[in-house]
Amino acid sequence: MNIDWTSIWNSLTEWALNTGVRILIALILFFVSFRVINLVGRRIERRATKRFDKTLTKVLCYAFRTTLKICVVIGLVAYLGIDTSGLTALVAALGVTIGLAVNGALSNIAGGVLIVVTRPFRIDDFIEVAGQSGTVEDIRLCFTKIVTIDNRVVYIPNATAATGVIVNFSEKDKRRIDLDFPMAPDADIEKAREILLSVSARDERVLTDPVPFARITRRGENGPILTLRAWVKSGDYWPTNFDLQENIKRAFDEAGLRIPYNQLDVHLLQ
Repeated sequence: MNIDWTSIWNSLTEWALNTGVRILIALILFFVSFRVINLVGRRIERRATKRFDKTLTKVLCYAFRTTLKICVVIGLVAYLGIDTSGLTALVAALGVTIGLAVNGALSNIAGGVLIVVTRPFRIDDFIEVAGQSGTVEDIRLCFTKIVTIDNRVVYIPNATAATGVIVNFSEKDKRRIDLDFPMAPDADIEKAREILLSVSARDERVLTDPVPFARITRRGENGPILTLRAWVKSGDYWPTNFDLQENIKRAFDEAGLRIPYNQLDVHLLQ
């Protein structure tokens, strides 16, 4: 059997000059368009963030970039002359299957929209949700990205975040520090109260309105529980919390006030 190499070469040449060139141009347009969309989108996002709400801006810009990319893909498919009418029956047949498969994704998208609209938290807020606590770094259509105190990145589905219990520690500008100190039954409670109030008064981060509170709140197993409640700005909560505990412990030691601990007496019988 003789192979007509000339006919094969002519067919390859014709394909390269027509379809091949179209595919090459489509690939170039694909990569260039996506690159331009990402660059322009980030620039718009940076400028819009300075003027408008950061949370809403990031979500809208992300949706805008995704929509443009989808339009580019559709346009390139039409440019290549691919007939998509034959896919209609296949899409219709797979519609139910795809709907079931993306049911969770649609719930997350609905949750993302609900979060953006109702604003239970914003970007840069410190929150606790679904058993995780951290700073909100980004809110996408399907998930919320938070960074924990120890720098772990946690992705929480928006459906879970929108329907679960959310604790927002940043929404208010003030937070209250509650510190409990078990006292011995024979301890000088008045002296201990004076120490708590004086230590908190010396800390400039402790607010004077509301005034600090130091009283016995309940009885513990080994004696009364003396509680200090002091209000601080939300950003000063943890540093002030740690400093107050250290300074109060040091002041108690200097004043001879001891904190009782559980003791176990062991008797050896021969």
